[in-house]
Amino acid sequence: MTPWLQRLDASDRAIFARLALTPSCATARRVFWSSITHLGGATSSIGLTLLAWLHPAVSWSVCWRTLLLLGWSHLAVQVIKRTVGRPRPRLHEPLATLVDVPDRFSFPSGHACAAMAFAVGFASAFPVLALPLLGLALLVGFSRVMLGVHYPGDVLVGQSIALLTAYPLLR
Repeated sequence: MTPWLQRLDASDRAIFARLALTPSCATARRVFWSSITHLGGATSSIGLTLLAWLHPAVSWSVCWRTLLLLGWSHLAVQVIKRTVGRPRPRLHEPLATLVDVPDRFSFPSGHACAAMAFAVGFASAFPVLALPLLGLALLVGFSRVMLGVHYPGDVLVGQSIALLTAYPLLR
């Protein structure tokens, strides 16, 4: 690993150590962040996209583009996860994470990517919702660090993948 990557990794781990909740944290904090984090899961992001189609102001084309964005960005995340193979934080430490993790790979965050893909997909069609949707997507990303399942860099790259994937689909 090059010296600049080592410094970047050390910074990422230091920020994680400051932000991540401990297993002894207050139950209310754990419940709050766990609730937020599930909004970035496949069930929530795909389910909410399909549910939005029932609203009279939402066209099928908006839902379809968002589903494509979710699919393409997820594919990119999975390819990168398996290529890089960065282990999750605390995976081999005695402290358990505060939520179940879908796999052993940390980089990039699929939940952060899905939440951002959903937000961008609908914000592009409904600009008035852009700030609340993007704010919620950022909270989902932050929750992944708070719950101890991702480093901050994992979250930033996951969100970036969603934004980069969105560009050709939403032009």
